Amino acid sequence: MAAPEEGFTFERTGHVTRNRTVLAAMTNKQSASDGTLSEDEINWLLMRAEGGFGIVTTAATHVTEGGQGWVGEMGVWGDHHIPGLTVLADGIRERGALSLAQIFHGGMFAPEEITGERPVSASENPLSKDSEETSRELSSSEIDEIISAFGDAASRCAKAGFDGIELHGAHGYLICQFLGEKTNRRTDEWGGGIQERSRFLMRIIDDVRMKVPEDFIIGVRISPEHKKVGVKLHDSLVLGELLAEADVDFLHISCWDCSWGSSEFTDDERTLTQWFSERLGQAVPIISAGGIWSTIQARSVMGHGADMVAVARSAIGHADWASHISDEMYDPLKPPFSSEHLRKQGLSETFIEYMRRWDGFVA
Repeated sequence: MAAPEEGFTFERTGHVTRNRTVLAAMTNKQSASDGTLSEDEINWLLMRAEGGFGIVTTAATHVTEGGQGWVGEMGVWGDHHIPGLTVLADGIRERGALSLAQIFHGGMFAPEEITGERPVSASENPLSKDSEETSRELSSSEIDEIISAFGDAASRCAKAGFDGIELHGAHGYLICQFLGEKTNRRTDEWGGGIQERSRFLMRIIDDVRMKVPEDFIIGVRISPEHKKVGVKLHDSLVLGELLAEADVDFLHISCWDCSWGSSEFTDDERTLTQWFSERLGQAVPIISAGGIWSTIQARSVMGHGADMVAVARSAIGHADWASHISDEMYDPLKPPFSSEHLRKQGLSETFIEYMRRWDGFVA
């Protein structure tokens, strides 16, 4: 078993990380209304690169104007975003980390009050339990346009100097909506079993690959289970095999808590990381995220088969979290954090206000 302080080599691209820590994508609502990066957002990410992370991932960034999920979200749908992305990519590289942009489309969770457009999805789906409003089912030609938009967005990231992208197929957004059997009830080539429901994601990977340099990292983040959209563990394991066959550079599983097992197979004591590592072996590098604070926890997750560990909340509270990963006894201060502490960790007032929505995070 490798240790989290050891470097990791992406075999296909040749990129090497200084350690096996990943700053996970984290919503922070600090971008401008046109999607351009603000100084606050750039500074928050550069502090984490300075703080020793092996990989720094941006917040989710929408690939079309209509794909925006929330106010203050960074964009990658236009060339006017490239200058800010370049400043960020250059700064991350100068501080010794690899850079990834997480690209996505909100789908049915791209509100009309933000985009001015009716939300779209794989099928017509209710937008919430308490509303009769529904998403609009995408036509095949619209699906092709969105696939191309993902590739164009990745190309912009490459032009800006990013080392790679992470396709956000987790947390119920558009790619996840295509993967879920509840939200994808199509009867054409885009719906059916998991092979067919994953076609949207696979075509995106193909389009990205055509538009970026050969040494550009392409990874995918998924939710192993997601009840709301109908993502089930066994389908996700098959998806992992399909992604390995597609030669993606990593599979990032969003576990919420890496100590948890499957909510479907409660009698099985394996963690979600173990499910994937036992099924996939060495076929694709695995990044696991969810509830990791201490070095002991990070080592435990890697002991379950993860090649790298990703953190969000612990990195929000501690910009230099990754620099302590070689200390076996490291167990940092946990929430609630004072506003003053979070300001010292590079959070703007906007970001701090957003974190107040997380129960017990801000004192």
